[in-house]
Amino acid sequence: MDRNWSRQELAEHWSLGFEERARIDGKSASLRLGFAAQLKFYQLSGRFPASASEIPDPARDYLAEQLERPAAELVEYDWSGRNGQRHRSEILSLLGIQSLEGHDLAALQDWLEREICRSGAGLESMIESIDRWSLRRKVRSPSMSVSQRLVRSARRRFEETLLTRIATALAPEAAARMEASLNAPDTTVGFAAIKADPGRIALESLLKAADRLSFIRRLELPRGMFSEIGPPVIERLRRRAAQETAWEMRRHAPARRLGMYAVFLMAREAEITDGLVDLLLETIHKIDVKAERSTLAALTRDIDRVFGKDRLLAEIAAAATEDPDGTVRDVIFPVAGEAKLKAIMAEYKARGAWEQRVHHTMRASYANHYRRMLPALLEALEFRSNNAVHRPVLDGLAWIRRARREGRRLLHVGDGVPVDGVIPVKWRDVVIAAGGRINLIDYELCVLKALRERIRAKEIWVVGADRHRNPDDDLPKDFDARRTEYYADLGLSMDARAFTAAIKAEMEEELRRFNAELTATGSVRILWRGANRISVSPTPPQPEPPGLAAVKTEVARRWPMVALLDLLKEAALDTGFLDAFKTSGERVALDPATLQRRLLLCLYGLGTNAGLKRVSTGVEDVSYKELLHVHRRFIHAEALRDAAGRVANATLAIRNPAIWGDVGTACASDSKKFGAWDRNLMTEWHIRYGGRGVMIYWHVEKRSTCIYSQLKRCSSSEVAAMIEGVLRHCTDLEIRRQYVDSHGQSEVAFAFCKLLGFELAPRLKAIAHQKLCLPRAGMKGELPNLMPILSDVIDWTSVERQYDEMVKHAVAMRRGTADAEAILRRFARSEIMHPTYRALAELGRAIKTIFLCRYLRMEAFRQEIHESLNVVENWNSANSFVFFGKGGEVATNRLEDQEISVLALHLLQNCLVYVNTRMLQSVLGNPAWAARMTPEDHRGLTPLSYAHINPYGRFEIDLDSRIDFEQQVAA
Repeated sequence: MDRNWSRQELAEHWSLGFEERARIDGKSASLRLGFAAQLKFYQLSGRFPASASEIPDPARDYLAEQLERPAAELVEYDWSGRNGQRHRSEILSLLGIQSLEGHDLAALQDWLEREICRSGAGLESMIESIDRWSLRRKVRSPSMSVSQRLVRSARRRFEETLLTRIATALAPEAAARMEASLNAPDTTVGFAAIKADPGRIALESLLKAADRLSFIRRLELPRGMFSEIGPPVIERLRRRAAQETAWEMRRHAPARRLGMYAVFLMAREAEITDGLVDLLLETIHKIDVKAERSTLAALTRDIDRVFGKDRLLAEIAAAATEDPDGTVRDVIFPVAGEAKLKAIMAEYKARGAWEQRVHHTMRASYANHYRRMLPALLEALEFRSNNAVHRPVLDGLAWIRRARREGRRLLHVGDGVPVDGVIPVKWRDVVIAAGGRINLIDYELCVLKALRERIRAKEIWVVGADRHRNPDDDLPKDFDARRTEYYADLGLSMDARAFTAAIKAEMEEELRRFNAELTATGSVRILWRGANRISVSPTPPQPEPPGLAAVKTEVARRWPMVALLDLLKEAALDTGFLDAFKTSGERVALDPATLQRRLLLCLYGLGTNAGLKRVSTGVEDVSYKELLHVHRRFIHAEALRDAAGRVANATLAIRNPAIWGDVGTACASDSKKFGAWDRNLMTEWHIRYGGRGVMIYWHVEKRSTCIYSQLKRCSSSEVAAMIEGVLRHCTDLEIRRQYVDSHGQSEVAFAFCKLLGFELAPRLKAIAHQKLCLPRAGMKGELPNLMPILSDVIDWTSVERQYDEMVKHAVAMRRGTADAEAILRRFARSEIMHPTYRALAELGRAIKTIFLCRYLRMEAFRQEIHESLNVVENWNSANSFVFFGKGGEVATNRLEDQEISVLALHLLQNCLVYVNTRMLQSVLGNPAWAARMTPEDHRGLTPLSYAHINPYGRFEIDLDSRIDFEQQVAA
């Protein structure tokens, strides 16, 4: 019911008919609105509302308007009293609703198990389905407690039936292998190993991952049974199995045990496949990088043997010119000895044979160690491509399989062995010997390198993978049939020429305005010489807000040293975010108060990085095992995202616009590097900040509320992370403008942001080198002030030709059929320009030109971008205060635990912002304090302060004790 009601929907569902009006008019005037609300609500939902709060405000006003009664009467209506009960009986009689009999109950149970449970809907949704089913059958809906019991019972029977069917469909050999895996969990294909992540880049990790994948493939699991089962059902069973130990799995009945394990393995297969492919790509890259470093070190040693080469060359030249008729031995050798000249020649040859030396080093490393991965790789992975251009790589793999099967060590070009697209041109003189002979080891290395490049660009995909799946599955398959709907969803014109014409007009207008206003813009100058053509004077620092220190002091005086745990508890009780944490088991044995207390302790331990064991030592009546049980059963990534979103929405809802201003439609994003354990594929060396770690990409709105966070590799695309956060954040904020730093923008990013309906506003560090494109030929002479920074004309033809394809990729991002990084990887090849990528780049150049004109023309716009990005920097600075445990390092190698740590930090920091917002509003709600605030104070006001917060101490929780936000404030 809680949704936006259009006038048409109100008329359809909340209009009163003639007979209904006649019955309502027979009631007392003060009771008419309540009777009408109960009647229409029951007709719509199949149950009666408990209070006026369940009636949507638009529906309340619409009913009041029809009855010509004040809407306030609905609040005064006696919902649970005698009049309310009498009206309910009358409504049931009017609608012909009968009592729920035993046969109705049996039919309901059967319907739930047969129709509803397979969708995987949540408890609340299933109860609503019961109400609607009862309304259709004209029977009274069961009470809430009975409905909950029916839902849980039906879900349990459905799962038991499903798991029994899966276990029965298993072959006896497969069941025996699965039982052996559970009985020996620590072996290579044991239960614990199957659950584990791939591990760090190493040959052993790759071979183990290949063994796990082969183990699952040989089981031939009954995947056909999942065709009519909703993904939530599979995810719930998968998570339940993933959170149990092998000992706990063995305690289940055989059918349930094998069924759960089979579901887990079917869901896990794609994850293991992706992990194996990642290990393959990183291993090949590691061989390449190590070979280059080793060759460079050897070359450096060779160069170090010859000193003063420039001086020596000058002396040789002088000796030769003084005695041009003399012999080398008589004239040159006395100046530069024979040994030194040989050393110079060796250095020159070493330089000239760089690629050959790198190849020989790679070959030695591969042949002596890494070649053992190839048989396991060829057995476990099946590579395919949708483009015949990349067929030579797949043919090369086929030749390798054939040669290994036949025991051959040499291949011949004349036999049809693929060369083009497989062996790099720079290596052909080394790899292809006289007569067209190719050593098999050299050829394998070339194929693996080519395979890595094609997989990274999604030109070759892997059967059974998820992230490395068929790229055609990333795009909406029904685009042609639903083309009109998709264009309308993005708010784009279906006419490519109309789309480009609008951008052309906007470009031309912005270029002309910038050209006209440039002389009046004293902070921006266009230089006619040198490499740096754009000069932007730094914006003078804004005055320090004079009253903020006093406000912070007052907050600290009123609420001195608030425990961070109490702050988390207050936000939980206020917003109800603990409801997001549902058990993965069948029932909850803990009473609600005990569960809430343990959830808060777990979230505090995870969000501060102190750890559950450290928290348990500070609590007398809770053990580490009890906290670990709650963590395993209730806390997972999706629940944490939901909880953080609830706190963010609550913060946006309670804000006083008079203090904070309008919520707005803008957001800023940036990344923060965290140290992390490195025996996993997520942790990488950060090229900018140094050290091994992971990257957290935050999306923070202008008043310091984080609306989305992502755990990413250090080498991940910040452009993809930026787009993903705008599209996937789970708050009520509507983003129309996104501020980023230089690493979060590109020409393709500008294009996709335009297609997705929001503006990209980056802070560009290399502003001095930027160029402005032209919308049409012949316009350059019309912009004399911009002449030094004008570039070529946009290729609108390619944009119009590829318009449908660009929109198709944007729809894939918007609808979630693929994440932004998967889409952007399709255009990763630098040597071949994808036609859609070319069109995106051209469109991005046009949108970037429009942005640059505004950015350079408007100083207030530049200042707005800097201020918003400073908010993200402030958010990053608070990370170390909240995430203080273990030196701020993500101390785990499990990827799921890494993500949970980051999301718990996100939740805890959002709770800090929520409570601080209430505290500041309590202070500034006093007229005396409000009068002291200047515009500069309001500009610099932030709820992300923590001088009055104590993150340490004992871990005591009193759910009955609350923070008093209504204390009388002294001015």
